[in-house]
Amino acid sequence: MSISDTSIGSVLFVDDERAVRLAGQQTLELAGFDVVACDGAERALRHVGRDWPGCLVTDVRMPQMDGLALMARVRAIDPDLPVILITGHGDVPMAVQAMRDGAYDFLEKPFPSDRLIDIARRAVDKRRLVLENRRLRAALSGGESTPGIVGRTPGIERLRATIASVADTNADVLVFGETGTGKEMVARALHAASARRKHPFVALNCGAMPEAIFESELFGHEAGAFTGAAKRRVGRIEHASGGTLFLDEIESMPLSLQVKLLRVIQERMVEPLGSNELIPVDLRVVAATKVDLRQAAAAGKFREDLYYRLNVVVVTIPSLRERRDDVPLLFQHFIVQAASRYNREPRVPSPAQMQRLVGQDWPGNVRELRNAADRFVLGLEESAAPPEAPKPPSTLSLAEQVDLFEKGLIQSELARQKGSVKAAIEALNIPRKTFYDKLKRYGLSREDFID
Repeated sequence: MSISDTSIGSVLFVDDERAVRLAGQQTLELAGFDVVACDGAERALRHVGRDWPGCLVTDVRMPQMDGLALMARVRAIDPDLPVILITGHGDVPMAVQAMRDGAYDFLEKPFPSDRLIDIARRAVDKRRLVLENRRLRAALSGGESTPGIVGRTPGIERLRATIASVADTNADVLVFGETGTGKEMVARALHAASARRKHPFVALNCGAMPEAIFESELFGHEAGAFTGAAKRRVGRIEHASGGTLFLDEIESMPLSLQVKLLRVIQERMVEPLGSNELIPVDLRVVAATKVDLRQAAAAGKFREDLYYRLNVVVVTIPSLRERRDDVPLLFQHFIVQAASRYNREPRVPSPAQMQRLVGQDWPGNVRELRNAADRFVLGLEESAAPPEAPKPPSTLSLAEQVDLFEKGLIQSELARQKGSVKAAIEALNIPRKTFYDKLKRYGLSREDFID
């Protein structure tokens, strides 16, 4: 079922009493809803699907299949589809239990028309946001073989291609990127796409490790190797055998340990502190840095031979300011994550807010954007709002905000594709007819975006 341009949402109204059914249908249609009225549960189920964009309003007491059984059937199809129950006075305790079981809300007979309209409006707003988030999740994960690497810009596509080409090899990798670009995420993607995926991924931040325990932590030690070494400890290198060792901020590793690491990389053998035996290790080393190691080596701050040993395969992560077109997709991705983490309803930024986000430099890169999404979901981020908006976001309904966000995504994609409908449809992964329907709905024309 499609929603007309003037509709504020779809409602499936089910009641076996004709007078109640017609009254409910008329009330909702006058309020702007698309309404399908059914006299029984079986007929109603024909209209329900996982992508159905509306809510269900049903009487509890009906012949053949009652409202509770209908709710159970509907929730089996889609547990996120809102179900509003109509109850008699004596059914209130039962309705309360039904809400604990997943009902969205209930109406006690006789109910005022504005109460029905208000609950239905909130229910369809929630439903539209659920479907929008599903679409965005599909866009985020569709066709991507590198988990967590979100984006569609050329730089990110090149990053995915590089990961795919080197992941299932034994080559050590040097990951270069600014702070907050996601160097550990790239390392984990390399590990996940390799034959080592079932073995440990061991991460060590060289910049956060006190020098006094660095050697023991990395190489391990035997019992009695030093004061306090009561028993043997397996180091990170030995623990990573079979899998991947990730060394973040490798430029911070003490020079005295760099020569020992070089030996491990060359010989694939590790010698714990206090031991005279070499232990063979089978691992891949992925090192990450935010500085130019060649310059660091020239300045005597990093071993030149270790630099050349690590510099065989280099993966460079673009900064966020180099891939601004990914900001809308990333920000919505982080909103969905934050809403789940904080148990909040996901908010939808307006196109003006999103435009301002795209225009920022983001020196903290993806990490900074994720923090901004957290603040946005918590209602703490006001800086993204335009200084003077014709209609403040706080006065918009959730449905209007979703529409604005969708319109902004389409505008952004058409601008990025220089008005190419074919390219925009492929990027947004929606049917051609749906795309043209949305252009008409939002008053957009591809000619406005042709360069």
